[in-house]
Amino acid sequence: MNEDGGTGSEDAGAGSERYAELAGAGPYGVRPGHALITMVEPHPGHEYAYNRWYEDDHYYAGATAMPWIFAGRRWVATKALQELRYPEKSAVAQPVGAGCYLSTYWVTEGRYDDHMKWTVAINKRLNRDGRVYQDRTHVFTAFQDHEATVYRDGAAGPRDFHALDHPYAGLVLQVVDAEGPQQRAELLEWLRSRHLPKRLKGSPAAMVTVFRPTPLPGDRMTYVKQVEGVDTRLTLLWFLQEDPRSCWASRFTGLDAAVAESGLGRVELVAPFVPTVPGTDRYVDRLR
Repeated sequence: MNEDGGTGSEDAGAGSERYAELAGAGPYGVRPGHALITMVEPHPGHEYAYNRWYEDDHYYAGATAMPWIFAGRRWVATKALQELRYPEKSAVAQPVGAGCYLSTYWVTEGRYDDHMKWTVAINKRLNRDGRVYQDRTHVFTAFQDHEATVYRDGAAGPRDFHALDHPYAGLVLQVVDAEGPQQRAELLEWLRSRHLPKRLKGSPAAMVTVFRPTPLPGDRMTYVKQVEGVDTRLTLLWFLQEDPRSCWASRFTGLDAAVAESGLGRVELVAPFVPTVPGTDRYVDRLR
């Protein structure tokens, strides 16, 4: 019963009618114009419970069921994968192994503001209803705007909008900071036109997507810290066709040195992951 003594069904019906209006206006393409990239560390002793909550509830109710998220995938870093991360002194993860789960979601281009209004509101509701797992730490969580995608094979193969549905065997998260906003534009151009095409040639990585973080709204949940480096940072996702351990030494060591030699920025994190298997607890016993 609502404040006026009614059942609320009239209000619900009126609200449902708005969906027809929303569907009839605005962008509705398939390009990943924006992304939610969130790396989280469950607290010790809560690994299984956290994984079940995320797999069974939050992945859907807190993400893919929301308007304008059109693809998603979860990734996990076992202890063996965590030990491959660098640099040891990272501005992103302290210690560098923190954040054993990574979730990635694509948001339709041009729908960022619409999605943010919904996500803030739904997360307030989830909190109120006790459907948020508190025993976790957000290590690196940010909504991001798409800047570039660089492909190894040109027009052949899956596109970036397929990336979270295609059965890639691994992913590498790379975070790079420029010295300032102007340098970030130069860093992006160097990555897009010179560094990434060279690194991708003959590599098991089929593509790299490049994003820049955006600030979170002021009414965000208090357990998620404000995004750092919104004027200087770039986030790269390397999509791999094989397990990252099989190509780490030959392909992914030395990325920090390559960026440093360019004089345009510094690498703050290079972290490998493999995909989770939805609906299971695979890899949970290998996190510590």
